[in-house]
Amino acid sequence: MDVADRPKSWLASDIVYYFIAGLCGLAAGIVGAAFHFIVDRLLAWPSWLTARLGGGIETIVAAAAIAAACLVAAFLLTRRFAPEAAGSGVQEIEGAMEGLREVRWRRILPVKFVGGVLALSSGLVAGREGPTIHMGAAITAAASDLLKLDRMDARGLLAAGAAAGLAAAFNAPLAAILFVIEETRKQFRYTFRSYTGVISASAASAMGMELVGGIAPPLKIACPAMPLWLLPVFVLLGLGLGGLGVAFNRCLVGALEWTAATFRRAPFVPALVVGAAVGMLAIVLPAAVGGGETLITHLVAGKLTLITLLLIAVLRFAGNMASYPVGVPGGIFSPMLTLATTIGLATGLVIEVVLQAGNVAAPPGLGAAFAIAAMGGLFSAAVRAPLVAVVLAVELTGAYALILPVIVTCVTANVIAEWLGGRPIYEILLERTLRLSGQAMPAPAEQEVSSPVGLDERR
Repeated sequence: MDVADRPKSWLASDIVYYFIAGLCGLAAGIVGAAFHFIVDRLLAWPSWLTARLGGGIETIVAAAAIAAACLVAAFLLTRRFAPEAAGSGVQEIEGAMEGLREVRWRRILPVKFVGGVLALSSGLVAGREGPTIHMGAAITAAASDLLKLDRMDARGLLAAGAAAGLAAAFNAPLAAILFVIEETRKQFRYTFRSYTGVISASAASAMGMELVGGIAPPLKIACPAMPLWLLPVFVLLGLGLGGLGVAFNRCLVGALEWTAATFRRAPFVPALVVGAAVGMLAIVLPAAVGGGETLITHLVAGKLTLITLLLIAVLRFAGNMASYPVGVPGGIFSPMLTLATTIGLATGLVIEVVLQAGNVAAPPGLGAAFAIAAMGGLFSAAVRAPLVAVVLAVELTGAYALILPVIVTCVTANVIAEWLGGRPIYEILLERTLRLSGQAMPAPAEQEVSSPVGLDERR
């Protein structure tokens, strides 16, 4: 729609549009803070149960029953009222921005919130960013419906809501802005108006969290700069993470397909089984379950052995593959970052041994540096958004001194994933969603691909 054809009303004003985006972002921040607060409080239930029952076999059985009940309840709620609320929600937003999916905000908001609380508080290996991103987009969809915004503004607000939701998940507004621009580059209508709306919503979300006392996951990691002669080692780290990212995506999609085919007649069984397993592990080996947001700094500071780190990595990889197909709200960001942390720390231990064998002193903070770089590298390989990966890793951890090693790792991982035929995980998930609903992805020529070249265009 050209500017001349656009209805002349107060809603046509850019300032009003930015105000709406900011107001939606503020609401997303408040909702995200409330979501975090409730999940954090409920996640203390394994400690409470152990203190009450003493930590024996009866505690493990009770924990299995509690977690299974929570997951089954979350599954039934999601399946009955909003099946599209299962999983991350990022692919649903991308589909809606292409006009292929509908954000049914009246259902998404309550189901994603309540179902997400039930699922994540059980100890499921899933991230909080999935629910907050989808809820942020649902809030902007509500505003678009109530104000009767035109199609272009409505889709722009969806992007702004997704950014606000990600900012609420990690208190990382810059990474959230870049995520929308890089991850949804095929769907995002890149104009000055839509771009500024995304920035407004993301910043307002961070303010909303602060206003209500919301706190982001404690991911700050103190780490000095690394010497330049170590950069080739970060290249090697990127090589391995590129392959791991491709394997992660293929295993995740394979797990989704296998679960759907195997439990077609009893779809609640995965929630029951995974819930019981998660509940038992929450008592026996807590590091193997949960989203991992609070685990990352403990892993870095824990000085764990190589065998322990590899064991945690294997368990968390398997846990993520089992958890995501359950069919409840939950993302993959946080589990991916935690998995990457274990890989990075293990790599750091190996490099320390090699340096010691050559009588070379390892620089301080070597393990932490590899952990931070690995976060970005695995994200880059799986999501195929290297710029977001770099900014997310340094913004979450505060390790801006490591930006060069992180860039090297992320770019290498992204190139290797491309060479191995890897595709962005959310693109794959969107195609799967459309296939199951009987739809087809539009041909490349039909997709409305935007570019920053059009930044100065108003519409």
